[in-house]
Amino acid sequence: MSHSSAALDRRDAVDTAAALIMVGLTFSWGLNYVAAKLSYIGFDPVFISIARSAIGGSLVFLWCLWRGIPLFRRDGTLVAGMVVGVLFGLEFLLLYIGLERTTVVRNTLLVNAMPFWMLLGAHFLLGEHFTLRKLTGLLLAFAGLVVVFSDKLSSGGGEATLLGDVLSLGAGVLWALSNLVIKRSTSLARTSAEKLLLYQLAGAAVVGILVMPFSGPPIRDVAAVPVLALLFQGTYIVAFTYVVWFWLLGRYPASGLASFAFLSPAFGVLCGALFLGEPLTPRLFLALALIAAGLIVVNRPPRRTVPV
Repeated sequence: MSHSSAALDRRDAVDTAAALIMVGLTFSWGLNYVAAKLSYIGFDPVFISIARSAIGGSLVFLWCLWRGIPLFRRDGTLVAGMVVGVLFGLEFLLLYIGLERTTVVRNTLLVNAMPFWMLLGAHFLLGEHFTLRKLTGLLLAFAGLVVVFSDKLSSGGGEATLLGDVLSLGAGVLWALSNLVIKRSTSLARTSAEKLLLYQLAGAAVVGILVMPFSGPPIRDVAAVPVLALLFQGTYIVAFTYVVWFWLLGRYPASGLASFAFLSPAFGVLCGALFLGEPLTPRLFLALALIAAGLIVVNRPPRRTVPV
């Protein structure tokens, strides 16, 4: 797609189609936290970061060959692509190592603070103005997460550690930073979602390989569940949902899309109840109502004045 046609496809607000896609993506990402925890039974987190990148990257590369999507054309994306790749690799390295050292609840809450960093960065770097309406919507959604996890956060728990919490928070900051670099770079804005994803997966693999000698044994206990969980992450999460996410990121306001990330931990709780036997409580339904209200406020088109 040419730059001019891409500009014609640009939207000023998140419409219904994009909202529905984001709900599906965030549900998948919530399920991914469960899959990551299950994969730790058989594999080291750093090895998982490398393996999922290799699996997903191979599938995306084959897809590009089949569809004739150019990957090696000189388009001025190399430097920015390498920067985004390193950020992406560090992000998921912190996420996976942090997830093993703290609870899923605390990890998802801290990682998904990303929209606050994204909103702040978009105001200064992308010209997407920081309004009271957007702040109110994000605070409503964050209040929903606090309701879900308030009992967990207050009780602490032996599994949670300060290191895991700090790594999880850092993953959220890097997530926002990588998205901002993508939006800021005119060359990356013109490239395909597939090529952009391959830059990131290559960066994740390289970062993981460099860190691997300082990590534990890559293989722990090979069994069906961790293997299937790893394949789910590499094939569906990486090769499919990330391409869709970057496609959306190139066509809709970054802060509007980022606000949907608050659904990921809520969906993670739902998936935990379905697959891990975690209980559902009235707090969850109250939280979902707050999150939905926040999304409506953030993505509601500004009121237009009628000339008289």
